[in-house]
Amino acid sequence: MDVGSVRIGVARSDPSGLLATPVETVRRGKGDLDRLAALAAEHEIIEVVVGLPTSLSGRESHAASAARDFAARLAARLAPVGVRLYDERLTTVTAAQGLRSSGVRARNQRDVIDQAAAVVLLQAALDAERGTGRPPGHPLDPPPGGETRGGTVR
Repeated sequence: MDVGSVRIGVARSDPSGLLATPVETVRRGKGDLDRLAALAAEHEIIEVVVGLPTSLSGRESHAASAARDFAARLAARLAPVGVRLYDERLTTVTAAQGLRSSGVRARNQRDVIDQAAAVVLLQAALDAERGTGRPPGHPLDPPPGGETRGGTVR
């Protein structure tokens, strides 16, 4: 998930954990956790990856505290589904470049940029897990059953 101050981009992986695809953009505010819980149930998510904003130097950005707080509230709402934090450096930039190269104009990106960034984030997490054999990022709580494929919120 790519959690922003206004919108949350949601992506999910296929059951084998190879490919991330966009799901929805959820408006931040009243009812956002309920909607995310409904999406998690609908897609039978076994774990959630939440983007953790960091600077290019690797330090946590000013928004990291807000992302951690949101992830903790989401983890409480989705329990026993595990929630992990994953470095989201340049996900929005990468998503915007991908949309531009696909012919989507900058002014038309607003509706899909959060989903695209969530896809970039989840795909990076899935690729990291496949490459290392370890779950991506940092868990908020121990992941249930050790499984790590699931969805992402941005």
